[in-house]
Amino acid sequence: MNGIEKITGRIEADAREQASAITADAEAKCAEIRAGYDKQAQDQYWARVRDGVKTCEDRVQRMGRLAEMEARKSILALKQEMVDAAFAAALQEGVAAAYNAVMKPAEGTILTVSRLAAERAVNAAEEHNSVEYVIEQAIAQGEITLAQTTDMNPVLKKAGVVDAGGKGFLLILGGMLSALRGEERPELTEENAQEKADFAMLNEEDITFTFDTVFIVRKSGRSIEPFRRFLDGIGDSLVIGEDDEAFKVHVHTDIPGEALTEAQKYGTLELAKIENMRTQAQQLAAGGKAQSTDDLEAIEQELEASEHENAGEAEPEKDFGFLAVCAGEGLANVFTDLGADGVISGGQTMNPSTESILKEIKKVPAHTVFVLPNNKNIIMAAQQCIGLTEKTVVVIPTASIPQGVSAMMAVDPDMSDADAIAKAMTDAAQCVSTAQITYAARNSDFDGFDIHEGDYLALLDGKLLGTDRDVSALLDGLSDEAASREAEFITVFYGEDVNEEDARKACDAFTRKCPDAEVNLICGGQPVYYYIISIE
Repeated sequence: MNGIEKITGRIEADAREQASAITADAEAKCAEIRAGYDKQAQDQYWARVRDGVKTCEDRVQRMGRLAEMEARKSILALKQEMVDAAFAAALQEGVAAAYNAVMKPAEGTILTVSRLAAERAVNAAEEHNSVEYVIEQAIAQGEITLAQTTDMNPVLKKAGVVDAGGKGFLLILGGMLSALRGEERPELTEENAQEKADFAMLNEEDITFTFDTVFIVRKSGRSIEPFRRFLDGIGDSLVIGEDDEAFKVHVHTDIPGEALTEAQKYGTLELAKIENMRTQAQQLAAGGKAQSTDDLEAIEQELEASEHENAGEAEPEKDFGFLAVCAGEGLANVFTDLGADGVISGGQTMNPSTESILKEIKKVPAHTVFVLPNNKNIIMAAQQCIGLTEKTVVVIPTASIPQGVSAMMAVDPDMSDADAIAKAMTDAAQCVSTAQITYAARNSDFDGFDIHEGDYLALLDGKLLGTDRDVSALLDGLSDEAASREAEFITVFYGEDVNEEDARKACDAFTRKCPDAEVNLICGGQPVYYYIISIE
């Protein structure tokens, strides 16, 4: 081998060695890069797994809450089915107690009116499963009987009036029926005041005993039957109401002092009222106003109510309480079912004042009260309550009913931090879109739409989506919008002017367009809006 060959051989050897080193280094770097990408891929994989698990858990929790709400609705429905029969039975029990309280029951009084009304209520409960129908029929029968009381009672006939007690009983039933229907109580004026008795037609001779005597006795434990017989011997118009702790006596007598003295043998005398009926009759016959201890009682009650109202706030019994604003019995039930301690009636066109919100805040027995305005126009009024009470007030800026419902559903009872609760509620509210269908009260031009009086309007998150003379067309448009957003949870709250059949058709529109979504239908009973729709 000559010199050139040796040199060439060394060069080749060096080259091979360098190539081997470069190759090894490249392989090492490739392995390092591959390991990095493998780790990154694994990290991303497990991150997606964790996100998927959380999404599933959230969905399970959400479905669980919805299932709980549906269960509560079912229980409420069953309770409602029992109310009519229970109401009729309660009327009969009341009538029985009233007759037992009177020593000598006289027909043509409240006893007659209530008895026949109760009998009709029992029959009505068997005819139709509706407490509204039961009350309607009881009132109808009561009105017939009331008109007959004038002829049943000589005193009423002479005065030319029906029995006042019977009339008052029917007014109470009418108030119950109005409340059940959600009707507002009418203002009492001189024009709509009820007819009054002509006491000028009554003579003093019509009064057998002078003093109208009423008193309450805290019982000592002995039977009061001997006392009942004693009172019946010294007067008339005897009525005794009794419970486990006390009894109340009403009697007309000429010797009220003896009645009170005898009463103390059966317990502790707590309250007494004595009025001279002859003097009252004279004053009324002369066209004046008969002075009565009832006037004093009314003043005392007013003062007591004022003192109670200003007595301060409810003692906190827990850390956190919740107060919601909404209109409609169904919506109110939804919030109370979800844990709200109080509900303020209000919403579109009837915004509650700061004063009324503050009053309800004070009633909540909690250190911290979360307020859900559920309307953008009420948020500021609610915020003004902060600092006006010793309670801590936290306003969750919910601008709609669906936002408020979602906020309440986000409350974890195990949370102990107010800030964490507020954040969870606020975050949940922001994830909800709100659709509404209402009507146009007048012609107008809004958001580029030419609106005519009587048109139905569809709004989505406060913006006008469309108008139409057909509600179903607007529902189709909103269901398309929900489908485009891939909604997972949809709740349709239907208002007081929508029947259940139409509401189910509305619900079906969303079910068809969003087959993978959980769609629920709830009777909200809200005014103004035919439908309020929560889209998540």
